Formats: sequence, C-alpha cells, structure tokens
Amino acid sequence: MDFSQFLSTPITWWQVLWAILALLAGWIASRIAKRAVTDLMGHVPTATPAATRFAARFAQYTLLLVGFGIALAFLGANVQPVLAVVIVLVVVAALVLRGVADNFAASVLIATRKPIVLGEEITVEGPDGNPITGTVIELNSRAVVFTTPDGRTAHVPNSKLLAETLVNNSRHGGRRSDVQVRVERAGAGVDEVVEALAESAAAAEGVLADPAVGVLVTAVSKTRITGRVQFWHDPARGLSVTSGVVAALTAGLARRGWSATVTSEAVVPPLVPGDPV
Repeated sequence: MDFSQFLSTPITWWQVLWAILALLAGWIASRIAKRAVTDLMGHVPTATPAATRFAARFAQYTLLLVGFGIALAFLGANVQPVLAVVIVLVVVAALVLRGVADNFAASVLIATRKPIVLGEEITVEGPDGNPITGTVIELNSRAVVFTTPDGRTAHVPNSKLLAETLVNNSRHGGRRSDVQVRVERAGAGVDEVVEALAESAAAAEGVLADPAVGVLVTAVSKTRITGRVQFWHDPARGLSVTSGVVAALTAGLARRGWSATVTSEAVVPPLVPGDPV
C-alpha cells in the first residue's frame, strides 16, 4: 500500500526527524502533565482517586494527541479532518462533563473557603422547597453528604450548595432555641414568674450556662403572663434539649402551683382560653 497518497508533499529526512521529535516531545509533555495534575489534585481534599485518575489521563492523552497531530503536520499530512474530529470530541466532552466540572470546581471552593466541614450541622433547601437539616458526614468532588435527624441521607451537589442558601448551624459552637409559655399567674408578679422560668429552663440537661437563659415577656394580663424562654445548646442536640426544657418548665411551674401551657411550636388558637371580658 502506498502511504504517499495521504501526504501532500514527498517526505524528507528532516521532516521525519521533526516528526519524531514532535512525538517524543508530546510523550514527555504528557508524562509531565500527568504527574503535575496528580500532584495538584492531591492538594484538593475533596478530590477522589477516580477523579484524580480521570483528570491525569485526560491531560496525558490530550498532549499525546497534540504531539501526534504535530508529527503528522511535519510529514505534510492534511490534519484538518483529524483536527475537526478532535474539536467535535472536545465540545461533546465539555457538554457531557459540564455538570461534573461545575461540581468539581465547587468542591475546590468548599475545600479552600470552608463554609462547612465534617461534623457540622447545616440546613439547605430540599427538592420540595422545604428546608432539610442534617450533619455533614462526607465531602467529595461531586456532592456534600449529610444525615438528617430522622435517619435519611441527603446528597447535595456542590454547585447547588454554593449557588443557593446555606445555613451553617454549628459554626459558632452553639445554637439558640425557644419555647412558648403561658402561665396562669395566680397573683404572682411578673419578675417572680420570669425568675421561675429562667431557673427551671437552666436546670434542663444540655442547656448551656453561657449565654444564660433569657425570658421575653410578650403579654401580661390580670390572670396570665405570656412569654418565650430562649436557651442555648449544642447544635446537634436541638430536639432533645428542647424536649428537656419543655418538661423542666412544666415540672417547675407545677411545683409552684401555677397552671401553665408550654410548647415548642407556635399554634393557633391560643394555648389557653382568652381573658373574660
């Protein structure tokens, strides 16, 4: 078979020499690029071994292909069809891997800026628009993985996490919750009721001493006092500590002989009957 028909001009020894040098340079550059990309990916905490291998091989094969194309050009071959095929493949690969690239780039930002770290509790928007809260258990090149208090595991793409609202509940080391209280005062003063509420809530297990428990009085009448008891706790123990505070307030008020309603939920209608007219 006569390969000269694929060449536009006769081949000279200089052309062969330059073609060999181009192939050798492409091979050397591909090896260097593979090692450089592997080292670079090694400094990205969220980069998985599979992502590292893919990026390194992509850089290696790209430079090998470039070296091969240059070698053909030195031999006088028409490389335009080959170049067109390469461009089409690159465009298709870019479209297919666009989501992967976006998530990987977002993972690098998460690793460097550290808006979240392992073990922190976060709240993000769920697929139905409602917020989802959970504890981060994994950060990888594709998604952030966290578990919810009811045992579900959620995977949020890195690009979505950075593009939408992210609430980090653990960054400051504590979180504030509150419960609503309505007390039949039975002649007791406002200060006395406030002191009793703060004392009972502070005694609940898991309530932090600093900042101290606060009581906000929202309404006062001749027969009752309405307010909110605010307390700080470990972010990961919000539900259990709130339950303990509700029980402690109920027991503390009962010991003093005061009738009260305590709830962690805002409800309608009022918790107790309205005042007589």
